[in-house]
Amino acid sequence: MYTPAEVVEETGFSIDTLRYYEKIGLLERVDRNAAGQRRFSQEDVGWLGMVRCLRDTGMPIATMLRFAELVRAGDHTIPDRIELLEEHDRQVQAQIANLAGRQSYIHHKISYYRSLL
Repeated sequence: MYTPAEVVEETGFSIDTLRYYEKIGLLERVDRNAAGQRRFSQEDVGWLGMVRCLRDTGMPIATMLRFAELVRAGDHTIPDRIELLEEHDRQVQAQIANLAGRQSYIHHKISYYRSLL
């Protein structure tokens, strides 16, 4: 079991974010010890790793919640999960292409300014 501080360090999420994710149902209800303190399982931490990936790549919370619903509904939702992740992957690819174009422009400017020296 992991303490909240350990989960913060492992996932990079703040305590407030962990509470929020639990409140909205993105993170299933976390076990608590006798004193009422949250104790996260390895499964919780693994799930939060997936959530971190989705969040860092720009997936909206509503879509993450839909993904969580599909996962919890069982294996018969795997085709729907694949479809959701493929759509997100297409969006990530578009972001990467956009950033690559911007980076190319930055490189061009660097070359231009170097030529002035």
